[in-house]
Amino acid sequence: MRKPLALGLALLALIVLSVLSVSVGTVAVPFGQVGASLVSPDSPTYFIVHEVRLPRVLVGILAGFGLAVGGVILQSVIRNPLASPDVIGVTKGAGLAAAAVIFLFPKAPGYAIPAAAFAGAIVAFALLTLLSRRLTLTPASLALVGVAIGAVLQAGTQYLIVTHPTNINMALLWLSGSLWSRGWKELYALLPWVALLVPVAWGSFAKLNVLQLGDETSASLGLRLTRQRFLLLLLAVAIAGISVSAVGGIGFVGLIAPHMARSLVGGRHQWLIPLAALIGADLMLLGDCLGRILIIPREVPVGIMTAIIGAPYFVYLLRRERSRRWR
Repeated sequence: MRKPLALGLALLALIVLSVLSVSVGTVAVPFGQVGASLVSPDSPTYFIVHEVRLPRVLVGILAGFGLAVGGVILQSVIRNPLASPDVIGVTKGAGLAAAAVIFLFPKAPGYAIPAAAFAGAIVAFALLTLLSRRLTLTPASLALVGVAIGAVLQAGTQYLIVTHPTNINMALLWLSGSLWSRGWKELYALLPWVALLVPVAWGSFAKLNVLQLGDETSASLGLRLTRQRFLLLLLAVAIAGISVSAVGGIGFVGLIAPHMARSLVGGRHQWLIPLAALIGADLMLLGDCLGRILIIPREVPVGIMTAIIGAPYFVYLLRRERSRRWR
């Protein structure tokens, strides 16, 4: 009963936050007018609701799904409770590639930045695979290699920022993570990937459950560890990479959402994956809502807000892990 209840509450929170996100902003739309504004072109708020805020909300939901599900897979495969797309360098690779397009090719078409970001995430994963000797190292070693790759890629991004002051505002906005100006075009580019990869991730719950039993037990049950670890990591990178390419370098969602879900439904991935996806979307919309109302008419990027929301929980996780080691 507890698991369906947790899913139901997370879904209810998503619905409430979606309506709230459509309503709040520089131009407030009363709750009672949201429905009419969505379906009636004659409504004075039709354009701002239907063309500006609705696609922004939907992009935030899909990106939250992708980041959270990618985080679940990474934490399970690497067996590190503090793993996230940042840990293995996915976000940093996407950020470096996006910054390179912004600074070096300022006249590139709009689709070039998300395409480069996704390619950067894949390249970061390729480096991880190469340096990890085809993933035969331990899960802990994979995390360490990922941290090293991320540090190098982050240094490359900082170098571009320092040496190319033009377009720095656009680059910083993308690197911090934002839903600003996301419209139907970005939604249509993101939707098919999330609609394909998230169900594939959920369909892999049995393998993920077996991996939690340890390498020896997993191998004795017939799981080909190296192959499955590679495929699951590639799946996580693809989901997280396409999400980052759509919304920028948003952190903490892929780290915090899986932990929140695990504390509610345990480690069974058939429940963990859908609940983490809903919580990830909730965090995205909550951060976006807060960012739009704190300093009206200006906006705080959603990546900054999710960091503010997630940082206290991250500290709590660190303290809990430390107390467990000393027991």
